[in-house]
Amino acid sequence: MTTTVPAVYAFPEFSGVAAAVADHVVAAQNASLEKGSHKKRFKIGLSGGSLIPVLNEGLLQRNDVQWGKWDIYFADEHLVPFSDPASNYGEVKRQILDQIPPDHPKPTVFHIDESLIDDAQEAADSYEKTLIRGFAAKDSVKLPMFDLLLLGCAPDGHTCSLFPNHHLLREDLAWVAPVEDAPKPPARRITLTLPVICHSHRVTFVVEGSTKAPVIKTIMERPEKGLPSSLVNEGAAGKVSWFVDEEALTGVFVTKKEYKQMVPQN
Repeated sequence: MTTTVPAVYAFPEFSGVAAAVADHVVAAQNASLEKGSHKKRFKIGLSGGSLIPVLNEGLLQRNDVQWGKWDIYFADEHLVPFSDPASNYGEVKRQILDQIPPDHPKPTVFHIDESLIDDAQEAADSYEKTLIRGFAAKDSVKLPMFDLLLLGCAPDGHTCSLFPNHHLLREDLAWVAPVEDAPKPPARRITLTLPVICHSHRVTFVVEGSTKAPVIKTIMERPEKGLPSSLVNEGAAGKVSWFVDEEALTGVFVTKKEYKQMVPQN
């Protein structure tokens, strides 16, 4: 077992995961916006995949999401047109942003420059400049600090677009890195680097399904394997939470915590 065990919250069904994740996000939003009058924005980073439907089901049902005070960034992005189902921004737009009622304030969204999708290095450099403007416009900072990063975990243990045994796991200077050789399509991507992910105020994994159980077992019980999600557990120790359904913990030896609702729902 890892010595830096994250908080693991398990629920019998997908709907329970979605409701709890939404509550967790709103609690992070409120904590961020209450830090002081100078703190006017909630800076959140999103990954893609199954995380987006979870947010669709959980967040859009609530009336305490202060969308107008959100700055949404992307933890990684597939370098495809926004109309492509593989685009993280495209899916967030279709499943979340376009579903916010027209009379509600909208988040400020920082997506990649779609014109750069054929050049991963240029896309990464451009997005890093976007982060610098958002997090270091007035001060020199070594790393950006997101209020919350919401991540997924694939069956191979990759998170964002950081893959097992990839050289980018050793990157310690760049904030955003290009990926030209992802082992699953699309091959061309950009991703936040491990130091940026681990520097976040809160890091939250959202995982569901029995197909994830074997890798979660490795992540939780065999951290020495060095899977990317394990490295986040270790590097962001004390700030990491996992929200999973019970199927994803089949055969996994881990202590589950009871999730206590932090803010009222509708």
